[in-house]
Amino acid sequence: MRKQVPSISTIPGFVLLDSALNPIVVNRVAAELLSFPQKPDSTKRFDDLLAAKIRSALLAQQPGSDSPIMPDFRSGKRHYFCRSFRVEDTLKGQGHSRIAILIERGASDAVSVAQASERYRLTIREQDVLRFLLEGLTSKEIADRMHISPNTVKAFLRLIMIKMGVTTRSGIVSKAVISKAG
Repeated sequence: MRKQVPSISTIPGFVLLDSALNPIVVNRVAAELLSFPQKPDSTKRFDDLLAAKIRSALLAQQPGSDSPIMPDFRSGKRHYFCRSFRVEDTLKGQGHSRIAILIERGASDAVSVAQASERYRLTIREQDVLRFLLEGLTSKEIADRMHISPNTVKAFLRLIMIKMGVTTRSGIVSKAVISKAG
């Protein structure tokens, strides 16, 4: 049996930023999409170009957000969705904070989440709940994926409903799809 190798478009980009938001680690996928249309190997000062691209494409001051990372961006004609995670370096006892960023090619639901999150000012956790809801998961399945209780998921769903002005889970999905179309 032959082992299938995932295509480059299915492998997420990965960026690790230090506490000053400078890149520490950037995988090949992230380097290629952030430097587009240039090729990573064709630039002598690629590190400087990449740092500038990260600042312009991924970093933003968003009012009411606890993350400096944009939820989505474009590279060429393609749409990408970013998920950021705060990483604490406690092993060496220094407690340095870093930010890990996963960059994934925008599927239609990712675009819906990004646009709905911007339109309705959803928090990162509300965005996660919305993304799982768009995948068709139940509250219990969402709770398992997010490592929270089903009641907490229901609380997030109620907050999303209030922000979107709807009263049902299907209303949330409908508004997210309308956000994408509009």
